[in-house]
Amino acid sequence: MSDRIVIGIAGGTGSGKTTIAKKLIEAFSDDCAVLSHDFYYKSNEGMSFEERAMQNYDHPNSLDTDLMVEHLSELKMGKTINHPTYDFSNHARRETWQTLESSNIIIVEGILIFESEKLRDLIDVKLFVDTDADVRFIRRLTRDVKMRGRTIESVIEQWLTTVKPMHEQFVEPSKRYANLIIPEGGHNKVAVDMIINGINKILREQKSKMKN
Repeated sequence: MSDRIVIGIAGGTGSGKTTIAKKLIEAFSDDCAVLSHDFYYKSNEGMSFEERAMQNYDHPNSLDTDLMVEHLSELKMGKTINHPTYDFSNHARRETWQTLESSNIIIVEGILIFESEKLRDLIDVKLFVDTDADVRFIRRLTRDVKMRGRTIESVIEQWLTTVKPMHEQFVEPSKRYANLIIPEGGHNKVAVDMIINGINKILREQKSKMKN
C-alpha cells in the first residue's frame, strides 16, 4: 500500500482549481508533484486544424484518461513518469513529453477527474471547487483570449455549445464524489487552511507509523 497522498482537485472550468493547487504547493513545496488532466488531451493525429478546432474538448472521450490512470498508479508506487504535454493554441499534443518525479503529496487537477471511476479510486482526498457560472465564464474568456490565442467569439461559441452542456452533464454530477466542496476556490481561506491542516495531520500519522 502506498504511503503517498493523492489529492484530487475538480470543478468547472475557471472555478479556481489552479489557485487551490498553488496554495497547496506553497504549503508543501518540497513534497509536491502535480499532474493535470489537461496534459492528456488526445493528439487527434491526421486531423486538420479546422477539424481539431471543431472537437468537443469538454467531453470525457477527448482525454486519454487510461494513460493518466497508468501514470498516476506509477507515481503512487514512487516511480518517475514521462507525461504528454498539450498545445491549446493548435489543439494538438506536443512532441515533447515532460518528466515528473513522484512525491509524498501528488496533486491531480482537472474538470473531469471525478467522472472516471478508475481515476477516482486512486485519489485519497477529493476536493470540488464550486464557483458561480458567470464568474467561471469571465475567467475562461480572459484566459483563452490572453493565453490560448482564441477570439472572443470562438470562446463564447464554445461555452454555449460544449462547455456549459458538458459541465451540466459530467462535471456538476461528479460533485457527489467529493470529500469537501469548496465555495469561492482559493479565496476561501478557511477551507484552504482546513485542507492544509488535514494533510499535515495525515503526514504526521504516517511518520509516526514509520517510527513504530
